[in-house]
Amino acid sequence: MLGIQYIKVSPTNHIIHYQSGKIAHSGVGLAFFYYVPISSIAIVPVGSVDVPFIFNEMTADFQPITVQGQLTFRVNDAGRVASLLNYTTNANGAQYTSQDPDKLPQRVINITQVLTRSEVGARPMREAIRSSDAVASAVMSKLKTSEELKSLGVEVLTLSILAIKPTPEMARALEAEAREELLRRADQAIYDRRNASVEQERRIKENELNTEIAVEEKQRQIREAKVEADLAVEAKEQQVRESKMKGQIKVEEDRKQLVTAQIENTRAEADAQSYTIEASLRPLRDLDPNVLQMLAMQSAEPRLMISLAMKELAQNASKIGNLNISPELLETLMKKK
Repeated sequence: MLGIQYIKVSPTNHIIHYQSGKIAHSGVGLAFFYYVPISSIAIVPVGSVDVPFIFNEMTADFQPITVQGQLTFRVNDAGRVASLLNYTTNANGAQYTSQDPDKLPQRVINITQVLTRSEVGARPMREAIRSSDAVASAVMSKLKTSEELKSLGVEVLTLSILAIKPTPEMARALEAEAREELLRRADQAIYDRRNASVEQERRIKENELNTEIAVEEKQRQIREAKVEADLAVEAKEQQVRESKMKGQIKVEEDRKQLVTAQIENTRAEADAQSYTIEASLRPLRDLDPNVLQMLAMQSAEPRLMISLAMKELAQNASKIGNLNISPELLETLMKKK
């Protein structure tokens, strides 16, 4: 009514009221009346904006790849943005009067693409498709210090790279190569498993042989211990036998000394008896044999006398011509008393 309007914006919009070429109101979430014929209203959104992107880039080894992600930014200097782009709205603030507000996300994406291209172009394809997090981190650090963004009055909040993909043909080639590598690793794993099994079997055999060797060594030690024990027992028995033999030798020596002493005693007794007899017979030894015979005849019996007579006859047989002895005489001589 009469060209006077009332306008109210949300807290995520920064409104700038130009009146006669000067700023009459500027701020977030303002509400005021203004005179339309001499006023211009610019509304700059200051809330966060999510912008998806897909870049077709080239790696260091000249392989095409696709970088897919999402960028989140917000306007932190609405006055600078309003000075660079036309954010003027109609009288009630419902519609922009130009297409400039749609250019800001594209400018931010263009700056992001330039920085992403420098990061991806420095990596070979194999490394690039596995370095999405590293690329996102590097690009984000550059965006935070980018002078272009500061000149636009924009602040990047987050940057996410969802995927870095090669072309379908190259993906199939990489899949085939990876498949062959996996198969080779599978074969290597089978070989390693078999080799480990053979190695384990060898260790088991070695342990069994070592066990047998240890058992044989123990048995040998047992046999040696038995032999040593037998030798010790034999040595003890030999010492016992030697002790017994020494005892027997001692007994025999004592017995020998006893026998020698007995022999000497017997010899001494025999010598004494011989001396006694010799002393007793010494007077008779000097007598004449005829005298002895005569003495014997005096006390002898008749048969003795007859035998002595026959002895005399035998001694003088050369002087006797014939001698007749009757059987009665012989029978008488042979008879006992």
